[in-house]
Amino acid sequence: MVNVAVLGYGTVGSGIVEVIKENQDMVNQKAAAEIDVKYILDLRDFPGDKYEHLVVHDYEQILSDDSVDIICEAMGGVEPAYTFSKNALLKGKSVCTSNKELVAVHGPELLEIARQHNCSYLFEASVGGGIPIIRPINSSLTPEKIEAVTGILNGTTNYILTKMEKEGSDYEAVLKEAQEKGYAERNPEADIEGYDACRKIAILSSLAYGSTVNYEEVYTEGITKISTKDFKYMKELGATIKLLGMSKAEGGSCYAMVAPFVLFPSHPLYSVSDVFNGILVRGNMLGDTMYYGRGAGKLPTASAVVSDVIECARNIGRSVPCFWNPEKQALSDAADVKRRFFVRVSETDKAKIEDAFGSVEVIDAGLTDETGFITEVMCEKEYKEKAAQLTVVSMLRIEE
Repeated sequence: MVNVAVLGYGTVGSGIVEVIKENQDMVNQKAAAEIDVKYILDLRDFPGDKYEHLVVHDYEQILSDDSVDIICEAMGGVEPAYTFSKNALLKGKSVCTSNKELVAVHGPELLEIARQHNCSYLFEASVGGGIPIIRPINSSLTPEKIEAVTGILNGTTNYILTKMEKEGSDYEAVLKEAQEKGYAERNPEADIEGYDACRKIAILSSLAYGSTVNYEEVYTEGITKISTKDFKYMKELGATIKLLGMSKAEGGSCYAMVAPFVLFPSHPLYSVSDVFNGILVRGNMLGDTMYYGRGAGKLPTASAVVSDVIECARNIGRSVPCFWNPEKQALSDAADVKRRFFVRVSETDKAKIEDAFGSVEVIDAGLTDETGFITEVMCEKEYKEKAAQLTVVSMLRIEE
């Protein structure tokens, strides 16, 4: 018998219990062991709930129970999730989590504690919800030198941008609708400002390149400045706008960033719409592989956590290896990267624009009070010098 305790009985926590219970026979078969939920930790009571008899309020009751082998942490936030996870690992109990914030901040430390105490710290659900991405990077792609990771990593922002594009709705109206449907939080800052995607690309980059990418050092922009006018230009271009988290390894260093990008139909992530996520991983031998699916939600996320539970159950008494060195990865300046830019300026005199930028491709979106254009390839430092000569309304980078 492999006993599991679930910390937090909210959306994800209740989903974990549901997946284990509803798919009990399959879970047991895949784990080659009988898996059972022994405890559910929450501050609340759940009268009438099917599993109310499993609910406890004292974490020490779980920690001191030697029959508990695996902890599923679904509390969110850094504390007390960090303390609870660390103490469990110190007692040799494996921990599975969907908590991207905790993994981004304390991942290397918790992995090392798990290794020292012959248990595992697994976090497949922390990036991409139910999309398998952590395990492929950590196992299937281990022969590869990973050169780049690029992803639509946040379903909320992807939903908002998709609705703005397809329906012509403005940002505020779509955000309100997303909140009403439960796709966006009451306080949507982590999503719309890019912080959620930033933590996720930091985790993926740390695994891809082997050393720790500090999410606080990742250049991050959100989607709050995207307008319906931007999408009028995109319609003329046959392009779209997506919030991307990306990192690329070049010449012994790497850079990482989160920002809205212009994508053309030739890009693999162009058609990833609505609440779906897509992640593109490029290996030096394999080339591009893509992972697609629902990046959030109760059951997709819970399913990913339970996949980790099965992995831990298969490896009781030993630590599942994870190639994430605590040594800090130095990030190069993303402003040194060369690319094309889509720019909107208040000026309507093409000659003045070309005096600043040289040859440009002007896009006619039927707007008479501004000009939209695509630049030639240049680095961001060069772009900023040229842009300073004009009145810039907005700028979007182009990913090709």
